[in-house]
Amino acid sequence: MDSVLHTWQFLLIGFAGWINRSRQRAIEYLRTENQILREIVDETRILLNDDQRRRLAVLNRPVLRQCLQRAR
Repeated sequence: MDSVLHTWQFLLIGFAGWINRSRQRAIEYLRTENQILREIVDETRILLNDDQRRRLAVLNRPVLRQCLQRAR
């Protein structure tokens, strides 16, 4: 029983590590993409229309909520 539990724990840890690496690669790609786009627009202010601001706000809501919960 113990060896089966250890095997499942090992597989779960391996899977979690794989997910973490894939997320880190996606984050690294997006950061690089943002940096390149900032270079293209010469650090000037980007004007967003209402629809673009709304889409960003919807995506940021869970992130902001999570940051606020950590701060408590």
